[in-house]
Amino acid sequence: MAKEGLPFILVALAIAGIFAIFGLWIGVVALVLVAAFLAYFFRDPHRTVPANGDTILAAADGRVTRITNCDDGTLVSVFMSPFDVHINRSPITGTITDIVYAKGRKLPATRNEASYENERNTLIIEGEGVTVSCTQIAGIMARRIVCWPKIGDKLERGERFGLIKFSSRTDVLVPAGYKVTVNIGDHVRGGETIIARIIS
Repeated sequence: MAKEGLPFILVALAIAGIFAIFGLWIGVVALVLVAAFLAYFFRDPHRTVPANGDTILAAADGRVTRITNCDDGTLVSVFMSPFDVHINRSPITGTITDIVYAKGRKLPATRNEASYENERNTLIIEGEGVTVSCTQIAGIMARRIVCWPKIGDKLERGERFGLIKFSSRTDVLVPAGYKVTVNIGDHVRGGETIIARIIS
């Protein structure tokens, strides 16, 4: 489980303990269920990272909601529901050359405008012959974007780099020279599902 979830769980259990002292058993049961869901929400399962270095991986678990061609490549958006794993993982092996945080609105994460209007945090990851932009985007329920590494840090393919608390979205900008291998509606797994392959 991600350590960021521990305070939420402890608060729920502490309040449940207070309710138990006063015999408020319905509240106890409700809060224990909330704590169990939070432990499930902040889970951090092991992932098997594909060995092929000529591919780009999903940065998060969730459903592909948008695939859009743009000047710099192809934007692939993945929406994370409250039931998806919210750990974010690096799409490639590379060095973080820039991190840009922007305050913004709390529009639904499935809307296209969320890419440039919502609160977001963009990592530029420069690998061998490829540079990928990966953006963490907050949604209606998301309250905080968490990013652990700093500029200059190196990430391995599939390595954890952060999370977004509660439902949210990630955008990966696939550069020219790569073919997107997923479709809208597909469910992907961060650090495991290949979303693009180099065009040979």
